[in-house]
Amino acid sequence: MLTNRKKIHIEWGDCDPAGIVYYPRYFAFFDNCTSALFEAAGLPKHEMLRHYQILGIPMVDTRARFLAPSRFGDDVEVESCITEWRRSSFDVQHRLYRGTQLAVECSETRVWAVLSATAGTIEGRAVPDEVIQKLGGVRANG
Repeated sequence: MLTNRKKIHIEWGDCDPAGIVYYPRYFAFFDNCTSALFEAAGLPKHEMLRHYQILGIPMVDTRARFLAPSRFGDDVEVESCITEWRRSSFDVQHRLYRGTQLAVECSETRVWAVLSATAGTIEGRAVPDEVIQKLGGVRANG
């Protein structure tokens, strides 16, 4: 399982009036960290969209546990990995550390999404085995 680490410097614009990170900013951080994870596996998002002809990997579920605040000027590090692969969806786990302290845990479920030919809507498509292999994973149940 590939784990990627991304350093983030907390800027003034990331914070609320109390000087702590405004919680929606964490979700933007984690979205960027998912892209960085794929890029670390040799799958930069712009190339992945073109090569596999997908619309993207939209998030369909997310959860976070906020354990300690991060503040303006802090340097944090996010560790990201994919914990489970299914046919057309997968789970990403992010752990944000401030120094050695775990500050936020987040889990996401994302879908390998394409434009449906029949309904003109978005639908899931099987994640290619080569993508799963590049990220060091194994598909659940097969």
